[in-house]
Amino acid sequence: MTAAYPFRLIDRRREGPMEDPGLLRQRPFIQLRRTFEDDARLFDSGDELETAMNTALAVGLPLLITGEPGTGKTQAAYYAAWKLRAEPVIHFQVKSDSTARDLLYSFDTVQYFHDAHLAGSGELPDKIKYRTPRELWDALKSPNPRVLLIDEIDKAPRDFPNDLLHELDKMEFTVRETREKIDAEPEMRPVVFITSNSERRLPEPFLRRCVYHNIRFDEELVRRAVRVRRERGEYGNLSDGFLEMALQRFLALRERSLRKPPATGELLVWLRVLALAAGTYPERLEERDLSKLPYLGTLLKDHDDIESLPREKGRP
Repeated sequence: MTAAYPFRLIDRRREGPMEDPGLLRQRPFIQLRRTFEDDARLFDSGDELETAMNTALAVGLPLLITGEPGTGKTQAAYYAAWKLRAEPVIHFQVKSDSTARDLLYSFDTVQYFHDAHLAGSGELPDKIKYRTPRELWDALKSPNPRVLLIDEIDKAPRDFPNDLLHELDKMEFTVRETREKIDAEPEMRPVVFITSNSERRLPEPFLRRCVYHNIRFDEELVRRAVRVRRERGEYGNLSDGFLEMALQRFLALRERSLRKPPATGELLVWLRVLALAAGTYPERLEERDLSKLPYLGTLLKDHDDIESLPREKGRP
């Protein structure tokens, strides 16, 4: 008989709601959530990424990092900030409706015209009161050099990268409404990291202004990432043999013809779950049928990928 999950909160066999709603405050994964700053101490850049970072630092150009989701593109910026003692990272998360000015500043036009209307024929309000610095402004005016992360730039409208060509090249911009020039001294220029999931190709003029690096899946780096976390006690209740078996099943999944193969991020979450459930489903890791792997939804995030597994057998 299959053992119960060690972190059961919802039980379909129980009639009615949970007897103790306080269980929600005891969810085990809440205690495992870490920040990018925390994980920066565990990140292994590898020689190629380290070379790319040092090159970008030396020539003063943004570093554009591409790769599969979950391979550590965002984490690389936090790792660099930690190594350079430039924390905290100034993080701009690109969205589908982001504009270049969203990275520079915002101006409350509605409030300004409202106040100007109330002033009537009197003195107009000072426009400086209505503009708010954003991430690039903060990075340029920081008293110390900072790391600026422009995360997932490929999600923005097509004009977004081109509209930033001058600002990222010269590390300066002008506030149109107030005519203020925002720049930084050469030694205070921010270190710029830009990430892309390669959902669409970026404009050539933008690419020419970047140092480029693609994070490829590297089995040895993955093993080192697991080893570092194991040494810090994260998977302390899992045996070496169990961890190796889990890694082999993860690698077997990556060998399949999947639309979205699991990356390092998914593996680390899966191992946390297995550590919580240690001893519950060891026989299911030994199955040749990868569709029977426990907690498969932490590894695969595509319905067609999951449906394809029963037709393909895993390696022993």
